[in-house]
Amino acid sequence: MIRLIALPMMIFLAGCSQVGPAEAADNAPPANIPIAGFTLTSPELTEGGVLPAALKCTRDGGEGITPPLKWGYIPPGTKSLALMMYHYPRGTSEGIDAPSQYWLLWNFPPETRSLPRGNPESIGDEGADKDEKRTGYTPPCSPPGSQHEYTITLYALNASLDTLPARDDPDVDWSAMKTAMKGKIVGSSSISFLN
Repeated sequence: MIRLIALPMMIFLAGCSQVGPAEAADNAPPANIPIAGFTLTSPELTEGGVLPAALKCTRDGGEGITPPLKWGYIPPGTKSLALMMYHYPRGTSEGIDAPSQYWLLWNFPPETRSLPRGNPESIGDEGADKDEKRTGYTPPCSPPGSQHEYTITLYALNASLDTLPARDDPDVDWSAMKTAMKGKIVGSSSISFLN
């Protein structure tokens, strides 16, 4: 009789323990799939370096525009490119909490090899800014006296993100874009910096 009571309880507890990791996976950045030669770089950002003064937000004396980005080789099978810039605010954790989004960009052509400073040609379709009020880029603007890490990840995709609008849309947030990329990532490359 004790065994019959204990067994269902163990099954119930095992089922409960699986909820945490599944929820955590929902908030993790899309899978990082490094491909030799597919490397995101910037003439103005260095991995782990500090954001240059000219690229800071206008409050801090910068221009508040997107950094220039470059990459060379594109993985075979790439049909579209996408990009996400994000940061985990203090008190949040990767894989547990959703990050703050700073730039969501999708459906730009696979022959693209760079995004110029400020993205003057408006390459790609853009999602919601950090405050989810407009579309486009939000420049990092960390509180005075603190320093945060920001990550930009470029994704090579095996299809366009046809579940997202083929235009800029403030309703596309981190979660919507992440969901749209599921099963389509051929490779990815990231660069992180501090501000």
